[in-house]
Amino acid sequence: MAITGAAELLAAWEAGLAEAPVGRALLLHRAARPDVDAGRLPSVPVGEREADLFALRRALFGERMQVRLECAACGADMEFELDAGQLAGSLGGRGEHVVRVQQGGWDVEFRLPGAADLAAVARAADPRTALLARCLVSATHDGSAVPAGEPAARELPAAVQRRIAEAVEAADPGADLTLNVACPECGQATRAELDIASYLWTELDAWARDVLLDVHLLATAYGWSEPEILALSPLRRRYYLELCADV
Repeated sequence: MAITGAAELLAAWEAGLAEAPVGRALLLHRAARPDVDAGRLPSVPVGEREADLFALRRALFGERMQVRLECAACGADMEFELDAGQLAGSLGGRGEHVVRVQQGGWDVEFRLPGAADLAAVARAADPRTALLARCLVSATHDGSAVPAGEPAARELPAAVQRRIAEAVEAADPGADLTLNVACPECGQATRAELDIASYLWTELDAWARDVLLDVHLLATAYGWSEPEILALSPLRRRYYLELCADV
């Protein structure tokens, strides 16, 4: 992964200020995968996107991630560390974007859902059926083709739907990253989803505000432009800031 420059990250942050969480996640994914056409990113399988965001987090802010969580049983605050590198390596699927299920006379091909698919079905009356209909590539029953979309989704037996869900989970394991953390106070386990897009955005927001403060201080002290200051390495920026403080 190419490490995105400070100017590009600031541009992504600025654009994200006016976006909802879904839009911010897409901007972060663009920063993580500048090699992929932006129009394709919303259809990238969710687990693959999560792996990309963990890799971006690792490149920008290092391996260690501090996570805070409230115990669901006793309310105690829990703080622990995660390894972004390990998570990035473990979340990727097998490279398949379509899974195939054969059971009970059914032969079904199903596309792994992307962020755009989840957003599209979020407000549906029956999100599960809507997602089946949206991502169903083809279906045949006893050799006869069943029209794709909602008709086929409603005809699929529960057993076939379960097999599809299992196949999707195996092919894209990072699509649902759930933590199961034992409380050091009461010993009870708390389950929680780790939203890497939200976590990374919070870090990027704090970083961007710090960098803009650096730009203000250095521009005031030396008269340099923002591009000139951003072109400096973080170490050199910090050194000049220390010189300013000593004046």
